[in-house]
Amino acid sequence: MSNLAERLGYKPDDRLLIINCDDLGFCHSSNIGVYESMRNGVATTATLMVPCPWAREAAANYRGDDVGVHLTLNSEWDVYRWASLSHSPSLLDGDGGLPRTIVDVWEHADIDEVRRECKTQIERAIYWGFDVTHIDSHMGTLQLKPEFFDIYLEMAVEFSLPMRLSGPGTEWLIGFPFRQLAQEAGVIFPDNFIFAPTMGSRPWILQALDTLEPGVTEAYLHPAVDSPELRAAAPDFQARVDDYNLVALDNSFKQKLQDLNITLIGYRPLRELMRSQKA
Repeated sequence: MSNLAERLGYKPDDRLLIINCDDLGFCHSSNIGVYESMRNGVATTATLMVPCPWAREAAANYRGDDVGVHLTLNSEWDVYRWASLSHSPSLLDGDGGLPRTIVDVWEHADIDEVRRECKTQIERAIYWGFDVTHIDSHMGTLQLKPEFFDIYLEMAVEFSLPMRLSGPGTEWLIGFPFRQLAQEAGVIFPDNFIFAPTMGSRPWILQALDTLEPGVTEAYLHPAVDSPELRAAAPDFQARVDDYNLVALDNSFKQKLQDLNITLIGYRPLRELMRSQKA
């Protein structure tokens, strides 16, 4: 069987990199940072946090960019909150927002309500006019526990969308064969994933580039422009601004990608390949 790079029309030893901007819609500063990173920088795709207050503005400024849905079951900040679109009781914490922690979701969320919330978020993005290219999971909530992963996979199959998955070496750590399950369901996903254990992806991406393997790899960042709004909303604002500086402004990063002969792609080609297989 041809590998993913070949199936996308590249050589088997080509190194393809998806640079995804998480948290589009998180706030106005994120919307500016994400769209500038894609339109003027080296970022190739983004994912929208549909329940967030600034998601509608992100939709208003959409120009057909490669944008997926950042399926969101958590609202983790103390003073900046967003709620369930489906008004699901098991997805509300004490002050009416989505649960703050992953464990809270796992312990209290009703599976049927999680399914309804995820479907509502994808459908809302489509209703707003987004040509949704893929899905991923905010904070990994849907990726790390089998019964929640089932819903994540169900959304990918129902809407014929590729999905973010962590790398092959993480299945033993997470404890179930999620990559095998996705492959058996006909879902396409990148070969490799650059995981950043802290907010601020610069050191992890730069380190990974020198040893990037052939095939399709996804890296992710959270770019946002500096502003009083961002500083008030996000305690990790400095890391978000640095992510923006890396992918939108840092010419040396762009040059490094060129020097290493790394090809940048978005998720739309993966989606078209996945849908062509089902035609």
